[in-house]
Amino acid sequence: MINAYTLSNGRLSKIHVDEQDDLRTDHPIWIDVVAPTDEERKWIEQAYHLTLPKPEHLRDIEASARFHEENDELHLRSDFLLGKESSSRSVTVAFVLSGNTLFSVHEEDLPVFYQRRLTNHGQPDDLEDCKDVLINLYSMDMEFSADALEGVYADLGQVSSKVLNAKLSDKHASSVLINIAHAEHLNGSIRRNVMDTRRAISFLMRSKLLTPIQIDDVRQIMQDIDSLDGHTSFLFDKINFLMVATISFINVNQNKVVRLFSVSSVALLPPVLIASIYGMNFAHMPELNWSLGYPFALLLMALSVVVPFWIFHRKGWLK
Repeated sequence: MINAYTLSNGRLSKIHVDEQDDLRTDHPIWIDVVAPTDEERKWIEQAYHLTLPKPEHLRDIEASARFHEENDELHLRSDFLLGKESSSRSVTVAFVLSGNTLFSVHEEDLPVFYQRRLTNHGQPDDLEDCKDVLINLYSMDMEFSADALEGVYADLGQVSSKVLNAKLSDKHASSVLINIAHAEHLNGSIRRNVMDTRRAISFLMRSKLLTPIQIDDVRQIMQDIDSLDGHTSFLFDKINFLMVATISFINVNQNKVVRLFSVSSVALLPPVLIASIYGMNFAHMPELNWSLGYPFALLLMALSVVVPFWIFHRKGWLK
């Protein structure tokens, strides 16, 4: 799928691409290519005399080759979040700046790009060239990451209310651990996305292709990145705290079970000892010479059970 846009009064205006000539005559400033077919790729390569990176090759690119210049073209590889859910993942997008046209290639349609297309119906964006479009995409990516972090905050707030509950059962603890793992996964994806955007912004600043106004814009993005980086660090600490607290509650519940069995074993030792001593008296068996021999032994065994349990109950060891 090809989404092409021209610049009109400071904002993007969509071009309906039905054939290859539409790309040549309208002079688009941004061409967004989503899972292109061989025919669509051929249209762009013939119209602009460049080779588009294949989406299936983006996953295998080395980290050191994510940003480079080649044949008067600027190539960038950046990660964008696919969604705000806990199972979200990052999708690599290839950017190519050739002349005054920005090409973006990715395997799946991303929320940031979808939102960028929706804003075309709003007020003018004061865009001047393709680099403004790229900077705007990075800015929207940081806003999207911030919204995703707010979702992590909300999820961890619900988890905290469960962990801080006085009675946290093992069943609830297992669900809490699952929620914590999902929050950690999303927070890690956001942190990686923020780090990757920081590298891309730094490369743009070093390339010396930006105007003073664009440099001010990317510096503002860098400030947003620093803020998000601090939030992700705080969330990592909060996740670790909740993880340790939940495991501690599980250990407490297990210790209660083990303590109950330990107390029961100790309490049942005296009657077992009495029964053993009583059964070893073969020469003079009380039940033969004393009619109350059996009742006395049973009473002594019962007292040896009741007294330890009463003491343990007073000390609170049975709770």
